[in-house]
Amino acid sequence: GWQASMKSGSLSYILPCNRLPVQLMSQVRVYTSNGQKKDLGSEDTNRSTPEETLHKGGTGRQDTTNAGQKQSFLKEPIQVKVKAVLKKREYGPKYTQNNFITGVRAINEFCLKSSDLDQLRKIKRRSPHDDTETFTVYLRSDVEAKSLEVWGSPEALARERKRRKEAEIKYRENLFRNQRLLREYREFFGNTKPRSSPAAMFFKGPGKVVMVAICINGLNFFFKLLAWVYTGSASMFSEAIHSLADTCNQALLALGISQSARTPDPSHPYGFTNMRYIASLISGVGIFMMGAGLSWYHGIIGLLHPHPIESLLWAYCILAGSLVSEGATLLVAINEIRRSARAKGLSFYQYVVQSRDPSTNVVLLEDAAAVLSVAVAATCMGLTSLTGNPYYDSVGSLGVGTLLGTVSAFLIYTNTEALLGRSIQPEQLQRLTELLESDPVVRAIHDVKATDMGMSKVRFKAEVDFDGRVVTRSYLEKQDIEQLLQEIQQVKTLEELEAFMLKHGENIIDTLGAEVDRLEKDLKQRNPDVRHVDLEIL
Repeated sequence: GWQASMKSGSLSYILPCNRLPVQLMSQVRVYTSNGQKKDLGSEDTNRSTPEETLHKGGTGRQDTTNAGQKQSFLKEPIQVKVKAVLKKREYGPKYTQNNFITGVRAINEFCLKSSDLDQLRKIKRRSPHDDTETFTVYLRSDVEAKSLEVWGSPEALARERKRRKEAEIKYRENLFRNQRLLREYREFFGNTKPRSSPAAMFFKGPGKVVMVAICINGLNFFFKLLAWVYTGSASMFSEAIHSLADTCNQALLALGISQSARTPDPSHPYGFTNMRYIASLISGVGIFMMGAGLSWYHGIIGLLHPHPIESLLWAYCILAGSLVSEGATLLVAINEIRRSARAKGLSFYQYVVQSRDPSTNVVLLEDAAAVLSVAVAATCMGLTSLTGNPYYDSVGSLGVGTLLGTVSAFLIYTNTEALLGRSIQPEQLQRLTELLESDPVVRAIHDVKATDMGMSKVRFKAEVDFDGRVVTRSYLEKQDIEQLLQEIQQVKTLEELEAFMLKHGENIIDTLGAEVDRLEKDLKQRNPDVRHVDLEIL
């Protein structure tokens, strides 16, 4: 068919027809293929057009058919509804005119002073931090304009940024010297507030267990070394190496405990709690290499080149003392793990296998292996003294090495699992999910992830489908409905409608953000292990 255009205001329609009557704004017009129009009911309805003259030149049958089509179209006009839409606004690939920035960022990035910000518009926004409800921000466009006013040109601002960047790099290079000067300043003027001593953590909990183990294992190593020098026993040598490995590994654990107490910094925003797992992992590797490796080596040498053992009395006395001291340390570790497991609602076995406290676990397993290895060494040395066969002593050294290798493999496995970021228990994850789903503002939860970050710190992440009606109702409950109705009645134009929707749309988005903050706060309060919550809006 022919195409003809009909214009109404700024809208244009394409109608695929030969002659089509259109009723618009209570007026019916016929558009022909040449763009001419005819008003129905006017005096020109019977006047011929060039197109009609062309059709009349044909057969009479065609003329009659066209006339019948025309009458049919005129009897049933088509109703066309005009749809008004807002013009789409093009923002471009980069648009920062509506961005908010904090005062600290404005001072650092745009090289301004705090007095320069006093002249700018201040906007109160919902704070992302738990300790404050609102905080002050500035429009990025206002800050950029103020920086150009202060520095005169973008080139001058760029030069100032470059100068400050060089000064920051120079400061970082001299950071050690600045820290030393700061310590001297504090020593001269004194501290303004009391600080807890770093050594305080070694007088309770896992720190206390580690320090007791260091002292006892150090003494055991010294006496076992003397016994080996006096007797030449391969089993006693393995015991001395075992005690040395335990002392070194527990010193490493103490270092890990002290490092894990460091406060988070910009480079490590989640803190240093994993340092305990790293120290325990290195400790497991050290037990395998130093303890198990040397014990196996000395046992194999004893099998290949056996030699008689002398003066076993002193060796038995030292082993007995070692058994008592290692047993005492083992009891301290067991009591600490029982207390911690009871506080977490776990069994003793679950607490150890899940490596909830890696430092105490290392002490527990090392001391348990020490007690068993003392029994193995004493048994093999006794068989050697009774039979006079030195091979029993070498077999005891191999047995101690195998026991240490098993302990080290368990420590390496459990600490590696913890460092990889394992999921929390399904029961705990189910409780967190049910807490979110029971809230009226939540429709559904998807892609739930809860990771154990170590030391009973959990990071929870989920994609949440929020109910927009409930969020909007929550916003309306805080508004004056009569005033809101008056605002709606005053809307007459598209510009007024756009301004009304933008105003309340932004407020509804803020209400949604407040609901997210509320859910995160509830999760943390009801589950103290949850330290970091990330709720993504679907």
